[in-house]
Amino acid sequence: MNVVLWVAAGLLAVVALTGGAGKAFVPKARLAAAPGGEWTAEAAPGFVKSLGALELLAALGLILPALTGVAPVLVPVTAVCWVLLMVGAMITHVRHGSAGFAVLNLAYLAVAAFVAWGRFGPFPA
Repeated sequence: MNVVLWVAAGLLAVVALTGGAGKAFVPKARLAAAPGGEWTAEAAPGFVKSLGALELLAALGLILPALTGVAPVLVPVTAVCWVLLMVGAMITHVRHGSAGFAVLNLAYLAVAAFVAWGRFGPFPA
């Protein structure tokens, strides 16, 4: 089960890294033109960049604490934060008519909840 939790956390870290890098470094106009990025047209540039920074930190928080053994409790804490972020993402995508992206966010939410359950519960990092 430990390997499955590592794979799940790794998957989420890749998702967070790619999404965060896009929001942090890609111009807002280009994000708004991309599928699923329509919501950025209405958002302040600082908000989009802040979300990107949070996602980059999440990518680190899902892997580094367990890998280094320094404060490994941050892995499930980060997973819970990812769950909350995905709730917001689902609401945003539904409001903008992107139900497919909301379903994808629901899948990420489920993986993050699994990581949080496993690392807080029976399989601490």
